[in-house]
Amino acid sequence: MKTILIATLTGFIVGLVFAFLKLPIPAPPAFAGIAGIMGIYLGFKAYAWLSGYLSL
Repeated sequence: MKTILIATLTGFIVGLVFAFLKLPIPAPPAFAGIAGIMGIYLGFKAYAWLSGYLSL
C-alpha cells in the first residue's frame, strides 16, 4: 500500500509541475494507457506461466 501511495503522490506532483510550466501531459489517452498497462501485466503473467509450463 505504501508503494501505491508514493507512486500516486509522485504522479500528482509531476502533474502539478507540468501544469505550472504549461506543458502537455506526457500520457496517452486514458483508455490507451489502461490497455497498455493491462497488456504489460498480461504479458508478464503469460511469461511466468509459460516458463513454468515449459521449464524455461
